Order: sequence, then C-alpha cells, then structure tokens
Amino acid sequence: MSHYIGIDFGGTNLRAAIADTETGQIFHQRKCPTLATEGQEAVIQRIAQLIRELIQISGEPAGAIKGIGIGVPGTPDIETGVIEFLPNLPGRWLNVPLQAIVQEQIQLPVAVINDVRALTLGEWKFGAGRGADTLACLAIGTGIGGGLVVNGQFHLGIGGTAGEFGHHVVEVDGPPCGCGGRGCLELYASGPAIAAMGVKEVMHGHSTRIGELVNHDLNRIDAGIIVQAAREGDPIAMRILHRAGRYLGVAVGNILGVISPERVIFGGGVSVAGDLLLGPIVQTVKERVHVIPVEKVEFVMAQLGINGGLIGAALWAKEQCRGQ
Repeated sequence: MSHYIGIDFGGTNLRAAIADTETGQIFHQRKCPTLATEGQEAVIQRIAQLIRELIQISGEPAGAIKGIGIGVPGTPDIETGVIEFLPNLPGRWLNVPLQAIVQEQIQLPVAVINDVRALTLGEWKFGAGRGADTLACLAIGTGIGGGLVVNGQFHLGIGGTAGEFGHHVVEVDGPPCGCGGRGCLELYASGPAIAAMGVKEVMHGHSTRIGELVNHDLNRIDAGIIVQAAREGDPIAMRILHRAGRYLGVAVGNILGVISPERVIFGGGVSVAGDLLLGPIVQTVKERVHVIPVEKVEFVMAQLGINGGLIGAALWAKEQCRGQ
C-alpha cells in the first residue's frame, strides 16, 4: 500500500484524508473550520490536530502512512515549505515555515504545495486530465489559481510558482490587485468579482432575480446566487457570467498561445456555473486565438470535485517524501 495524507487548506475549512496514491482512492476524511481570523498559530495547531485525529481513526499501523502533503491557497516555496504569501486569507502569513512546524509536531515527512497545483496533479493522474500529455487547469473560486502539465511533466517553475493564471493582466490600466499588480484576471472573474457585479446591479435598482433571491440583503450575494439567478433565466445574472467568461477566455487564449495544451480543465467553486461560464470562455477563445488549432483543444470540467486537491496533495507528498 502507498498511503499518504492529503490536506486541503481552504479559507473556510481545513480538510484532510488518507489517500492511496496508487489508485486515487481516499479514506477517513475529516474537516474542521479554518477560523483564519484567529491567527496563523491557531490555524497550524488545527492542521496538526486534524492529522492526529485522522491517524487515530484510521487504525493504520505505525509506519503505514508515509508522509503528509498540504495544499495551501497561496505561494509556498516547494523546496523549503515556507509560505511566502497567502493573498486571500486573513492574518499575517508572511514567510511562515509551515512544513517544518507540522513535521516537528507530527514526526512524519511533510511537503507543501499551492492548492491548485495539487488539484492539477490530482486531476491529471486520476480525473479529467488522464491521458493528456500537455494540459492547463484553472480553479475559479475566491481567487483564480492554476497548474500546468507540459510534455508529460508536472510543470512547477521557480519554487513551484508556475500557473498563477489569476494574475494574468487582462486590463493594462486596471485597478490594483492584492498581488501588487494591476488589472489582474482575479479582479474580473473570481467569485468575489462576480458577486460584486451582482451587488452593483442590485444597488443601482435594476430589476433582477439576484436581489429577490436574497431578499435584497446585499451581504448574502455571492457567486452562487449569481449562478442560481442565471439558471433561472435572469438576463442580468447571465450577462455577469458572460462578462466574467470573456475575461477568462482572454486568459485561456493566452495560455493556449504559450503552451498549446490538448486539454484545459476548469474547477473551483465557481465552475458549478458550467456552460453558463464555459460557453463564453470557449467563444472568446475561438474569436481571439488563430495561431494554434483551437478545434483540437478539449475544454472540460474537473471530475474529482472537492477531493481533487486532497488526492493531489497526497501525490505531491509521495513525490517529495520518498526516501525521507
């Protein structure tokens, strides 16, 4: 057996599972609230406790679990396991040695990777990316993350930073982004950006299902409400998703022109919009990309759901922890 623990470090929840990295099967899932506002030390203690609980309920014999992989929503240095920056999480997550801290507490090898790079690895091995030699994966949620496989190799770049598709510049003179740049894709097509467009429409007094679905409580409008309204045929909600999809299409077109992938995978919470988002993405790509054969590119939704990141984190642990 080849069992590793995968951790999905989310902004809302911490999730953990034991994964068989030979089959992609997961066992004994556990989760708890992240409660990031309590600070980094409290969050790291919760991660360690979640791992202890998982090992205890699994009944695995000593030594059966070979290592732990943690997918984090930011930019960890994959060589050192230090979190350099978590842009969408409360607290001061600057240069935090997450790998070393958890390794010391649990006494198992630990590897750290960006959460969407983990998702990419999971989908490539066991999900929508199986059989593809070159692919790109985008996760659209609180932020927009990504990952790449190029010529049969999981491509990570310098320190594991390859795949930051959310920081494609789609408006040269756009507003400042939390990353320090301007006009980034996240500002136009992430979950919060989609929600903000809905709030604006309701505040302007436009007749739309968006406001009706939340009884005109602006604080309850999120991307899921926009998707629900669009599915009910609301033209304003459909226009919001179409606008976000066109910005995503610009970024995807740029990716196609650089690596010419045979498959592009879409995941993350906002991907539940399905064709409402995928339609304008593909339309925009076809309108704008003429230097590669777009008709040979497959545009598909992720298959592993919320388990993709867990499986990918476990696979990363296997890759990094062997021999430790």
